[in-house]
Amino acid sequence: MLNKIFFSLVLVSTIFISSCDDNFLGGKPLDQVSDSDIWQDISMTQTFVDNIYGNMRTGHEDNMSFSVSADESYQWEDVGAQIIQRGDVTPSDLGQLDWTWEHYYEIIAGCNRFTSKVTADVRENLAAQDQEQLNRMTGEIKTLRAFAYHRLSSLFGGVPLITTSFSLNDDFKVERSSYEEVVDFIVSELDEASNILPVSYSDSERGRITKGAALAIKSRVLLYAASSLHNPNGDVTKWQVASDAAKDVINLDQYSLYPDYGELFTEEGNFNDESIWELVINNESWQQFALERNLFPNGSGGWAVTVPTQNQVDAYETKNGLLPKDDPSYNPQNPWVNRDPRFYDTILYNGAPWRDRTIEVFRPGGADSPDGARDPHNASRTGYYTKKFVDENWAGSMGESSSPNWMMIRYAEILLNYAEAQFHLGNEGIAREYVNMVRSRPSVDMPDVTESGSALLDRIKNERRVEFYLEEHRFFDVRRWTEQFASTDSIRRVQVMVESDGETTISYSGIQSWKLPEHTYLLPIPQDEILSNPALNQNPGY
Repeated sequence: MLNKIFFSLVLVSTIFISSCDDNFLGGKPLDQVSDSDIWQDISMTQTFVDNIYGNMRTGHEDNMSFSVSADESYQWEDVGAQIIQRGDVTPSDLGQLDWTWEHYYEIIAGCNRFTSKVTADVRENLAAQDQEQLNRMTGEIKTLRAFAYHRLSSLFGGVPLITTSFSLNDDFKVERSSYEEVVDFIVSELDEASNILPVSYSDSERGRITKGAALAIKSRVLLYAASSLHNPNGDVTKWQVASDAAKDVINLDQYSLYPDYGELFTEEGNFNDESIWELVINNESWQQFALERNLFPNGSGGWAVTVPTQNQVDAYETKNGLLPKDDPSYNPQNPWVNRDPRFYDTILYNGAPWRDRTIEVFRPGGADSPDGARDPHNASRTGYYTKKFVDENWAGSMGESSSPNWMMIRYAEILLNYAEAQFHLGNEGIAREYVNMVRSRPSVDMPDVTESGSALLDRIKNERRVEFYLEEHRFFDVRRWTEQFASTDSIRRVQVMVESDGETTISYSGIQSWKLPEHTYLLPIPQDEILSNPALNQNPGY
């Protein structure tokens, strides 16, 4: 992996150089621009930093890898998500997440290249050109590297902590640092970054990492570190620092909940007051993701690649503030009425309003069922379609897509991070207050949570599940909480049948097993990495 990173960075440098204006460095021909030229001109250095942003994967890619690897959504193509859902992941087959190790180390390698090249002399020269921009770039690099290490440690536990660039003559056999050492490094980098990053940017620079973004990532990192996977003895000091980190973001007084939950995830909602850090997507200039094509119901020409599970649907409360299983008014034969408004902004179900029609997953004959006139292969396997992120006014054709930015982290997460930490500190009143802030979003307006004890913790966990569907939280949450699932649990679907007498019958069934063996709380180190670096030791259970 490290060899590949070294050679890829040589190539990346060439790409940077060839993408520059011909007038760069006084009109020097592009084939005469050296690597050192990049670090002499602050604009070129900024291009290097911006390319790392551009290489960071968003959650829209690979059919929402983390979401389809948990129990919240299902992917119709058998490309590896089901391996993880079944608990069958191995060092030789990481399924849908086989890209993670190499990708995040490539991000780290790019950041390390910056820190290695921007020496004291280079820094003095760049500072003379623009001290403020140099500080900002330094903070951006520290945060990008910290985020990459956060993802690696969340997936694999302790990983090799590499902070300098490698050359071909270096020894690539690097041992894993402990999880705690990696977290300490991440927190240190984010603290340094937050001290030099601006609180906000002009419109032309939106999408860059801010002070709030660095602090928000720190909040997530410390929340994970305080959770039972990494804090089995329940050390309250870890929950205190997690609480403090979330409060630091709240005290910035820069963010607020966006009133309209559904609009929050559309192009219309880009760069709203709830957004702390989002990766910019512009599908008008570059077709990065055929978002609507992938998510639209098949009756409208979509592929329905990523669809909600019945497991996820069951997590949405009724408007009475109760889970369906706990609400006497809930009717499983009329299940989609009187539900949390976020359900209607997130999930398309049989009879849901859609464009100038309604969704038809019923059989026989439903337009969005396998009986529809379009390719039955593209019908949902679970009986639901995804509405979140989708602009239904788009055609959904291969060459068209809306451009909702990818929300890396948003204010609702910070409020729920704080609530969870406060619960574990014994401050249940504060925990309820902050959960209820999220539930009181104007377009949501759900009844207040009033429970105490373990019931309150269950409500906090479920709130995260509902609020963050498809936002890459559920995969990590069930693992850091060391959740246990019965051996008979399954990924579930709904089936809507119209009988010969015209009556509609709704039934529920499993589509495949859903297991989370204890050893799969962490992924295995990829076998190729073990073979190329014997200093790496494998995670237990593999």
